Amino acid sequence: MTHTTAAPVRGYRDLTRLISLMTGDEKHGPAAHSTLDALWVLYDRVLRVTPDTVDAPGRDRFLLSKGHGPMAYYAVLAARGFFGEELLPGFGSYDSPLGHHPDRLLVPGAEIGSGSLGHGLPLAVGSVLGLRAQGLTDPRVWVLIGDAELDEGSNHEAIAYAGPAGLEQLHTLVIDNASATHALPGGITSRFEAAGWSAVTVDGRDHEALYEAFTTPHPGRPLAVVARVEPKP
Repeated sequence: MTHTTAAPVRGYRDLTRLISLMTGDEKHGPAAHSTLDALWVLYDRVLRVTPDTVDAPGRDRFLLSKGHGPMAYYAVLAARGFFGEELLPGFGSYDSPLGHHPDRLLVPGAEIGSGSLGHGLPLAVGSVLGLRAQGLTDPRVWVLIGDAELDEGSNHEAIAYAGPAGLEQLHTLVIDNASATHALPGGITSRFEAAGWSAVTVDGRDHEALYEAFTTPHPGRPLAVVARVEPKP
């Protein structure tokens, strides 16, 4: 599929309707909805990437590690004009580019294929290192992970590396819906801080609080934003 700039841009109030177009046997509806507000604020007000700049070297990169519930992600991409909403009703079907896990070769705007837990943050660390190697210090790399992903050893290693390495271009958004097996309540922020990150916890449904957290200065350190939402049912 080729990228397009012809799709109209929608607003936040359109997201519920756009998600409702994606019908079928979807097992991860709560996982998708938990990310909706944070994704919207990122794409609407923070990320420096548009349908016209998806291949530009200087763009911001957004990596969806929590790819097993992509409906909100697809709705936001459609709302921001990365592809037309006519693709949404085919979600998950055999011939649809919008699979139950995003495929970067099929979904306009997607930076990685994802769904398996624990891959996104290490890929984000590598993306920052790759940008540095090319002399690109302005683009920011954002990765969205779920709190349960923090049970994965690959994420522990990425967190432990990124802080001492001073990866200021790296931004991690953790959606905390109390689904982690080994996490202590309220302990996510302190885990990042102990590894040398700048970290903040916010209400994951409060758009202004999210924007303030996303734009918090963090010179010389990576940033972690923990967005708390209602517990997973």
